Amino acid sequence: MTSVLYDAPGPRAKRRNIVYTVAFLALLVLGIWWALSVMSDHGQLEWSLWKPFTEAPAWTTYLLPGLGNTLKAAALAMVIALPLGAVFGIARLSDHRWVRVPAGAVVEFFRAIPVLILMLFANEFYSSYTDISSDVRPLYAVVTGLVLYNASVLAEVVRAGILSLPKGQSEAAKAIGLRKGQTMTNVLLPQSVTAMLPALVSQLVVIVKDTALGGALLAFAELLSAQGTLAANYANTIPSFIVVAVVFILLNLLLTTFASWLEGRLRRAKKSTGAVLTAPGGAEEPVGEPGVTKTDDGRPV
Repeated sequence: MTSVLYDAPGPRAKRRNIVYTVAFLALLVLGIWWALSVMSDHGQLEWSLWKPFTEAPAWTTYLLPGLGNTLKAAALAMVIALPLGAVFGIARLSDHRWVRVPAGAVVEFFRAIPVLILMLFANEFYSSYTDISSDVRPLYAVVTGLVLYNASVLAEVVRAGILSLPKGQSEAAKAIGLRKGQTMTNVLLPQSVTAMLPALVSQLVVIVKDTALGGALLAFAELLSAQGTLAANYANTIPSFIVVAVVFILLNLLLTTFASWLEGRLRRAKKSTGAVLTAPGGAEEPVGEPGVTKTDDGRPV
């Protein structure tokens, strides 16, 4: 059996895939065993180091407040960067040069600068030219850096998603008299969302992870900086790093799971759309039933 993307594996290929899978799982188990052995040799598996994570103070005092700040910064950056990226992505497709060229320059400029430099620059700008309190200045700087960088990346995602659609879509919209703005909002964008969704989710995951940069250099009290404070109080650096890493993994897993569910729902919605007409006599039948010609009284020819 042949798929559109690849040939179905035969018996030899199936056996080879099973061997590769078993070998990979064996190497994975050996790697985990080696890591646990090294940690045990250095006393990192002692219960006294992991016990704080079973008690409330470690979470309510350190980890949960840090997680809340991480989610706040990531949510603000997502809410601002997504529409801003869509605007710049659409602007790069404009027929007007005075719109397309400046939008492209802005996108390429901020996409080329590391997000950490944008955060540091924003922090210095807010410190020197605004009256923003030092308590919330790190949050402003982190969100600003995340928005400027990720909006430029999302603009390219939006542009590529729209360009991936067949030209017949926009030509059909023009044929029925839709203006360019109506074609973009009613025809191209809704269809390109499904194609763009995996790349969009990948960039949203990057936003969540990059909040840690603010904790490392801007004293932003997010999850990673909370780990440092917790480790200093409980003297359990390696266990606290592991717990924080697991929290980040769970956050991103929830985000990707939701995106997969949303993508499947959008695809099912597209497949299920279709008008229904009422045939003579009150019976309902789908529009455009392929390969069937009917007489005026509804009987097939």
